[in-house]
Amino acid sequence: MRPRKTETRNLPPRMFQWTRTRKSGKVWIAYYYLDITGKAIPLGKDLDLARVKWADLEAKEKPLDLRTMKGIFDRYVRDIIPKKAPRTQKDNLAEIKQLRTMFYSAPIDSITPATIAGYRDARSAKVRANREIATLSHIFNIAREWGLTTKENPCQGVRKNKETPRDYYANDVVWDAVYRKAAQELKDAMDLAYLTGQRPADVLVMRADDIQGGYLTVQQNKTHKKLRIQMTDAGELNSLGLLIKRMAERNAQHICSYLIVSERGKRMTAKMLRDRWDKAREEAKKKAEELGDTLLDEKINSFQFRDIRPKAASEILDIGDASLLLGHTKGDITERVYRRVGAIAKPSK
Repeated sequence: MRPRKTETRNLPPRMFQWTRTRKSGKVWIAYYYLDITGKAIPLGKDLDLARVKWADLEAKEKPLDLRTMKGIFDRYVRDIIPKKAPRTQKDNLAEIKQLRTMFYSAPIDSITPATIAGYRDARSAKVRANREIATLSHIFNIAREWGLTTKENPCQGVRKNKETPRDYYANDVVWDAVYRKAAQELKDAMDLAYLTGQRPADVLVMRADDIQGGYLTVQQNKTHKKLRIQMTDAGELNSLGLLIKRMAERNAQHICSYLIVSERGKRMTAKMLRDRWDKAREEAKKKAEELGDTLLDEKINSFQFRDIRPKAASEILDIGDASLLLGHTKGDITERVYRRVGAIAKPSK
């Protein structure tokens, strides 16, 4: 069997590429190995995996670029990262950039748990080191699926650096100080984030058509968890229902279907939110400075929009209700990471 069209310039001996243009115009490519009898053995459509199979058939070592982390990093960036969420893509690219400094030319089979532990200990950014090792662990698992190594994942069992969860709590004084200086669209975002307990990215994409049958429906971008948050109580609008009603009345003049929009009717982006937040916080700090309240000034300076979610979790008395609203499957995550006020206790007498 001989191919009608081959491109062999950059392929190993006896490996051929079949190229065929379909009626739709899409080009179909597959790779084959021709043994000494002329029989074509399919190697698949992926060039890297085809080269690995070719090496097995020829009883040779895998190509060097597929045995070193450079080639594996490159393929992971090309084939795996684009399938992830935008924020995860950004984080993974930054993590791999850092990992390359240590593992760029290392053969994958030469990396041991001791190597990973050495990397962990050498990194000055301890929390970032944990994230980088987690990404490296996934890369190893994918490389095993690709057939580029048969070794156990060396990241498994390696101790991570201890992390201390953020413990900032925005009390009502700090909240009110920033809220008074906020533009109306920022006030809407703060209120919506607090009442729903959702992450900033999920708050910004809430739309009018997410309201169904007295519920605000949410699908969390990070976990894909689906929630229906009540907008009524005993047939009457609750605090969330009243907030969305007021927002709808203000936004009636605009055609944008998102709940949080600027005064010009444009959807609020993450950058727009950050700019308005920074401005409101700076004005609140100036006011505290004028009053000579240095402690309030410091607390305002530490207040971030992401602290609204744990504020909501901290102010719901029932841990089960808080965990459900935040979309956690385990209450201990809510308790350990998001509850930032102490338990209510009675005095001794």
